[in-house]
Amino acid sequence: MTGGDVIGWGALAGSLVFVAIALAVGWREQLGLTRPIVVAVSRSLAQMLVVGSGLVLVVDPDASIVWSWAWVVAIVLFASYTITRRAPEVPNLGPVALLSTGLVASVGLAFAFGLGVFELGTRTLVPVGGMVVGNSMKAAVVAVRRVCDSLAEHRPEIEAGLALGMDVRRASRRFVRASIRTAVTPQIEQTAGLGLMFLPGAMTGMILAGADPLEAVRAQLALMYILLAAVVTSCAVTAFGTIARLTTDDHRIVHLERATGT
Repeated sequence: MTGGDVIGWGALAGSLVFVAIALAVGWREQLGLTRPIVVAVSRSLAQMLVVGSGLVLVVDPDASIVWSWAWVVAIVLFASYTITRRAPEVPNLGPVALLSTGLVASVGLAFAFGLGVFELGTRTLVPVGGMVVGNSMKAAVVAVRRVCDSLAEHRPEIEAGLALGMDVRRASRRFVRASIRTAVTPQIEQTAGLGLMFLPGAMTGMILAGADPLEAVRAQLALMYILLAAVVTSCAVTAFGTIARLTTDDHRIVHLERATGT
C-alpha cells in the first residue's frame, strides 16, 4: 500500500471541510480563532509540502545519514528558537531553550536507537528526532509561559518569601512545580490513554507497512515512554532555567506583566 493509495489530493482538500466547520463555530461564538486557524492551516500546508519534498532526498537509500543528522540539528535549533520566541519577556532564554532541546534530543535518540526500538537509518532518524523534540518543545512552551504568568500573578507572595530570607528558587518553588505539572499533564494523559482512546502514529504506520501488530505495540510503547521522559526533562530544565533568567543579581524577580493571551 502506497501513500497514493491511502489519500489523494482530493481527499486532502475534502478534509478542509472540518476546518470550515471549526471556523464557523469560532465565528459564531466570537472566539477570536479565525485568524489563528487560517494561519495554522496555511503554515502547516506550506511547511509539510517543503518537508515532504526534503524527506524524499533524505530517505533515499543512497543518501548519506549525515544529511539526516543535519536535519535533526536544524529541528533542535528551530525548536529552541520557537521556545524563545514564545517568551520574549524572558532575557537570554535562548541558551536555556537550546540546552533543553539539545538534551532531550541527544538522550531520547540515544535510547530510541541504542535500545533497538528503531534501527538507525535515514528513514528513521528524522521522524524519531522530530517526535522527541516536537513533543518536548510544545510542553516547554507551556512551562515557560506558565512560569512567567505565575511570577507576574504571585509576585507579592514570592517577595514576601524573599523578605523572610528565602532565595528566589525556594520562594517560587510552589509555583514552578505547578507550572511543570500543567505542562506535563497532557503527555501523561496521552500515555495513559494509549490504546484505549487512540492508536498513535508510529504504531499505525508500522501496521499499515505490514509489521506484526505486537511488534508495533512494543515499539510504540518504548517510544511513548521515551517521549514522556523527554517532556518531563524539557519542562523541568526550561522552567528552572526561566526562573534563573528572571532573577536579578541581588535576588529579586524581574518585573513581569501578567499575559492576557498567548
